[in-house]
Amino acid sequence: QVQLVESGGGLVQAGGSLRLSCAVSGSTLSINIMGWYRQAPGKQRELVAAITSGGTTNYADSVKGRFTISRDNAKKSVFLQMNSLRPEDTAVYYCTAEVRRLGVKFSSDYWGQGTQVTVSS
Repeated sequence: QVQLVESGGGLVQAGGSLRLSCAVSGSTLSINIMGWYRQAPGKQRELVAAITSGGTTNYADSVKGRFTISRDNAKKSVFLQMNSLRPEDTAVYYCTAEVRRLGVKFSSDYWGQGTQVTVSS
């Protein structure tokens, strides 16, 4: 079984920083795109940032210049450094990974359980 385990959420004041981590466990042949989504109360889940296995990144306009996504392929991990946090960044943050498992022909998307980020004003 493939599992994604997130850590690093919490409560921070506006202007502060947090670093989210997500590690993939289980038998994997390859991991292509890894990313972070978030969902605030009453809102749809939205893409925050994504990164390919080659390091190409993509960010939501609302976080450009403040958030940085990175990954460690050897450790099957992805990170989200969040700086200059704003109250509107408050949400549950979910890690996702496109994983090809050993013995399986096609890749599938897997999700973490989510970690709460709360930014106080």
